Amino acid sequence: MGFWKEAFAVVKENDPAARYNVEIFLTSPGIKALAAHKLSHFFWCHHFKLIGRMHAQLWRFFTQIEIHPGAVIENGVFIDHGSGLVIGETAVVESGAKLYHGVTLGGTGKDTGKRHPTVRRGALISAHAQLLGPIEIGEHAKIGASAVVTKDVPEAVTVVGIPAKIVRVHGEVTPERELTKLERARHVSFYDHMGGI
Repeated sequence: MGFWKEAFAVVKENDPAARYNVEIFLTSPGIKALAAHKLSHFFWCHHFKLIGRMHAQLWRFFTQIEIHPGAVIENGVFIDHGSGLVIGETAVVESGAKLYHGVTLGGTGKDTGKRHPTVRRGALISAHAQLLGPIEIGEHAKIGASAVVTKDVPEAVTVVGIPAKIVRVHGEVTPERELTKLERARHVSFYDHMGGI
């Protein structure tokens, strides 16, 4: 399925106010930002980095959505409202992810190489959530509004708060997917990542 066909289908599926393709094209900043990013990313990957950055900044002005041209974003991502959304250079966003206004997929300033989050398929990132560092958000995980996430989030859980903690496990709860065990594993992996601080 092509970018536009998939983009229109995703918007209609997730936005009850969306009615028809022309209206979506003309009024949805998310779909415009994602389409513009395709071109910015093309420039970036073909060593026209300055042109890619300038193109991305132009569309930031029009949409209020800032996507670094180096970010990898699959087709089928849904950005609702989008104002104030920021996606960093090494971020990866997979198909089916949903991002709302004010979300930041940013860095901590302490990492090199991969510095930004990876958001797996079907994850939902609510308004004003801040995801910082080279963390991974598992498939179908849900991040609550205004949460600050600095540790990996397992698949099919909900995290909320500052700092974000697991509050719900979706689907069947097995001994391996018990809430306190998952949260303990997140805590340990974070300190391993930070060099055992």
